[in-house]
Amino acid sequence: MRDPAVPARATRDLRSFTPARVALGRSGASLPTKPLLDFTLDHARARDAVHAAFDAARLVIQLGELGLSPTAAGSRAVDRRDYLRRPDLGRQLDASSAEALARIVPEPGRLAIVIGDGLSPTAVHAHAAALMTSLLPRLAAGDAVAIGHVVVASGARVALGDEIGAILGARMVVMLIGERPGLSAPDSLGAYLTFAPRRGRTDAERNCVSNIHHTGLSYDEAALKIDWLVREGLARQVTGVTLKDESADRAPPRIGTTLPAGTDSGGKMSSS
Repeated sequence: MRDPAVPARATRDLRSFTPARVALGRSGASLPTKPLLDFTLDHARARDAVHAAFDAARLVIQLGELGLSPTAAGSRAVDRRDYLRRPDLGRQLDASSAEALARIVPEPGRLAIVIGDGLSPTAVHAHAAALMTSLLPRLAAGDAVAIGHVVVASGARVALGDEIGAILGARMVVMLIGERPGLSAPDSLGAYLTFAPRRGRTDAERNCVSNIHHTGLSYDEAALKIDWLVREGLARQVTGVTLKDESADRAPPRIGTTLPAGTDSGGKMSSS
């Protein structure tokens, strides 16, 4: 039973804690006009994100400004309609792309990074270059993780990174890809990590860092998680369900928080 001394909070207050559609109200047996129009607008944005054209050339230029030399590749999906109707084609390189990647002198044991349009090219346009800006210094710090090659892939599904990584002789592949749009986030980016990539890998053999966008996981937070998973995955020679994300132990304290006396920046009690 609720303590009568504690005032009940209005259901509408929940809206300050979540983008979910709660406490929308009603007009007769239907929704009020504004929530209905908001839903229609968000649904349209999600559809637009799915059908957006992927500007791979622009992304190649942006990555070049970060000091990278990416290669463009494509899946067997010939257009967006084909991509949406035949998910299997988005998991396979087209013949010309496979031949072009095979001509690259492989650097075995290195990390391959693949950036694909996925189900939201809008997310890739909005966040991929900015995320790479945060990620590259982390990978280069300390015992640096060597990046063998970067590929920008059109018509890509997550598993396309496995074939690309195998051709490049990569020890691990990181696939940055536009996630399926939702009504609250049409531009969410995801990162999928697979150790020893090869065709036929399953989702259980990957780790995922998802919900990267302006109102979700920040670029710095996502870069920290990806860097941690890359390093631990390489050290333990595994990714997937047997590799749990413990990167929070390395996360810096948030601005405005004060650590208790006797604790370090990871929140652990110090021995001094």
